[in-house]
Amino acid sequence: MADGVVIVDKPAGWTSHDVVARVRRLAGTRRVGHAGTLDPMATGVLVVGVGKATRLLGYLALTEKVYEATIRLGQSTTTDDAEGELLERRPADHIDEAAVHAGTRALTGVIHQVPPQVSAVKVRGQRAYRRARAGETVELKAREVTVHEFTVTGFRRVDSPDGAFVDVDARVTCSSGTYIRSLARDLGADLGVGGHLTALRRTRVGPYTVEQAATLDELAAEFTVMPLAEAVAAAFPVRRLSAGEARRVVHGHRISPSGHSGPVGLFAPDGRVLALAENRSGSSQPVVVFAGS
Repeated sequence: MADGVVIVDKPAGWTSHDVVARVRRLAGTRRVGHAGTLDPMATGVLVVGVGKATRLLGYLALTEKVYEATIRLGQSTTTDDAEGELLERRPADHIDEAAVHAGTRALTGVIHQVPPQVSAVKVRGQRAYRRARAGETVELKAREVTVHEFTVTGFRRVDSPDGAFVDVDARVTCSSGTYIRSLARDLGADLGVGGHLTALRRTRVGPYTVEQAATLDELAAEFTVMPLAEAVAAAFPVRRLSAGEARRVVHGHRISPSGHSGPVGLFAPDGRVLALAENRSGSSQPVVVFAGS
């Protein structure tokens, strides 16, 4: 199987690990991983690396992401989404669109966000979700994240036997490490009625979009991989090397610095991708070498 990236449209109810296990069977190799976990409830773009492309995943996980979300105002849950147990219910019929827009603006930009109790954040060496499921209340520290966009795209009042709620559709563009569940929780808390996430679809991870994604059924019918060189060129600036520079890079040696602050894809004169490199101490240092490995 060729080294490269598979853009999967993850179905609801599957964990990211479930998807990786399925791709391992389809690809015929255990050398498969993913960049950026999606909760089981969520659907959409899951970037999966096959073969040497697994070395890219740590860098791809740090890229910007885009989500389409639905938030219910008037109910809070133990997990900050629809999979958790109901904690509190409050009438939200007095909430109007102007208040929701003001609330999303307050949660846009560089913010300090507390992850959900049920999350993969480690607390004293153990995942928070394990402690939470054991009945422990964990104190999680706020982390700095960047919400580039938190735009309301829909507003609906919901009258049901359980109460009067408001459902808000939103598009969120954010940095790595941002929890959309926490945005839902905090929006509801700021409006005084509580809130939780009821639907989530990731539509972009870095340069990879949902339009490029294939379902698992489609991949089972025809397993296609974005070649490693194409995947690197889509996600990082490209630097074409001379033959001498290429020889140095293949052996992990430094070359002259690039004009970019982040990772750069290094390509041989014949078009092969050789490595990812970053500027360090006045030179370009390969941080992931693909060629010869």
